[in-house]
Amino acid sequence: MTSRTAARTALVVEDERTINDALAQRLRAEGYTVEQAFDGPSAVDLAARVSPDVVLLDVMLPGFDGLEVCRRIQAARPVPVLMLTARDDEADLLVGLGVGADDYLTKPFSMREVVARVSALLRRVERAAALADERPAVIRVGSLSLDPGTRRTTVGDAAVHLTPTEFDLLLCLAREAGQVLSRERLLREVWDWGDAWGSASATRTVDSHVKALRSKVGAERIRTVHGVGYALEEVG
Repeated sequence: MTSRTAARTALVVEDERTINDALAQRLRAEGYTVEQAFDGPSAVDLAARVSPDVVLLDVMLPGFDGLEVCRRIQAARPVPVLMLTARDDEADLLVGLGVGADDYLTKPFSMREVVARVSALLRRVERAAALADERPAVIRVGSLSLDPGTRRTTVGDAAVHLTPTEFDLLLCLAREAGQVLSRERLLREVWDWGDAWGSASATRTVDSHVKALRSKVGAERIRTVHGVGYALEEVG
């Protein structure tokens, strides 16, 4: 356990107390400081007070739902959000990604997977901060531009709002534009997952984020190679 991990604060938002307590207990065992909320309004208030480093957020909540919680938290301050959902419905997942969630888990899930996802989210935040200090060059693929330092994306003259995960995914594809990157490689480089994550859940994670990304930068820019992965194409 590192002092860096010990300094991290996780906010767990789940109305089922047994699940909330189990998540909190496991995260505390991993060295996190944990705050707990059980409904939408208290989650937003608590996030404003404690400024968590990561949020684990159930979709179905009393007061108002997790999607509204995510919107309000992200509007106040960007923070990585792991959505927890009982429904494995792509439309719901895309809505969650669209309001600023970085990743999602479908119930039931293992505590080991929760910890791994949270750790991966926080490592990506650290990498993004380090990259900003390096002031890397802007990457252009056709009319699409990505600035890794400021994490800004434009298509032509129009700014495109991407979640942190969407930006990392697009950046990974842009660095090797025209080349097909496998889902496994994307999972390793974007999500920080190892080979142990070769599951249907992992595949859905990549595919759902690609679908959300296409809706923002244009479907024609990201080519699917069935059974393999994705490639970013140059579009004027």
